[in-house]
Amino acid sequence: MDLAFCLIKYFPFGGLQRDFLRIAELCHGKGHQIDVYTPEWLGDVPAWLQLNLLKVDGFTNHARRLSFSRKLAQAVALKKYDAVVGFSKMPGLDLYYAADSCFAAKIEKRNFCYRHSARCRTYLDLERAVFERKSPTLILMLSENEKHLYQKYFQTQEERLLLLPPGISRDRLRPPDAARLREELRAELGIGEADYMVLMVGSGFKTKGADRALRALAALPEALRAKSFLVVIGKDNFAPFRQMAKRLRVSEKVLFFDGRSDIIRFLVAAEVLIHPAYKENTGTVLLEAMAAQLPVLTTEVCGYSGHIKNANAGVVLSSPFRQTELNDVLADMLVSAYRKNWMTNAADYVRRVDLFSMPEKAAEVIINVAEARG
Repeated sequence: MDLAFCLIKYFPFGGLQRDFLRIAELCHGKGHQIDVYTPEWLGDVPAWLQLNLLKVDGFTNHARRLSFSRKLAQAVALKKYDAVVGFSKMPGLDLYYAADSCFAAKIEKRNFCYRHSARCRTYLDLERAVFERKSPTLILMLSENEKHLYQKYFQTQEERLLLLPPGISRDRLRPPDAARLREELRAELGIGEADYMVLMVGSGFKTKGADRALRALAALPEALRAKSFLVVIGKDNFAPFRQMAKRLRVSEKVLFFDGRSDIIRFLVAAEVLIHPAYKENTGTVLLEAMAAQLPVLTTEVCGYSGHIKNANAGVVLSSPFRQTELNDVLADMLVSAYRKNWMTNAADYVRRVDLFSMPEKAAEVIINVAEARG
């Protein structure tokens, strides 16, 4: 069977991009042809997929999204695919992988001018094309909370919303040589064994709350701050956050890295994963930290924060967010004698709960839909 996979941009280490590639590769492994349509691809192109770069028009992100959806419709019309799978919202999809949060919910409290802007109308129209009741698109959901939001705003039928389990990679499990990896990485970074390492991982630092993490670092008691480091990893513009660290007088305590393939070394080397997101559909890194037995400090707006709470594998801050609470909890977690309990609880939860099978389940659904249409 011929399958079309579509996304607005591919780059290494992005969470959505990793999911897309794993699902596509599993479908290919079942003997299916994979054609990928995207305006932009950064990094190596696997030999098993056929890449189709679509030139899109427009100077703004929303104009480019709209152009992509129109040109994709023209492209796939030339070839009769058994299924068209979207990782970005657009009309004409047979299946949509819902990694993005509900846009209609996000704009509810925005001002009149924004809600009637071209940007807002475009994103809302693209979302409506997927979720409205008359749409035939089958939706692969990652978050129960987001599922309810989409149903609230679009009355999407229950049978079109398929909730998938999480899908972290097993290479995030704490390895037997974790102590050696921890020692080696901290030596590379110049972080002593008696120091404290706070880790933050995720592309899109503004949304993920990097500013909140920097403020929490700066607010640590002086003696604790002198021994603490914040390591930030992801794809984004570091400059404004470096400037913020300088203003907060902690620049020498903050290390920035682009996306990396050796995240497990950082997970086992840190004392705490901090993820104080403003909004987050899922938050895969929360589960990756649990798999590596790294205590987590996060906000309840993250779709996967419930797993941290259920496992008692860290601290989940309730809404509304309060910076002072984040500051206090981080300081407590770094020196807490409960650290070993959080680690043990995480290991037990990961053994009991399916946190790994999402790509396999998603590929199975895609193939079943394609076979039914064929």
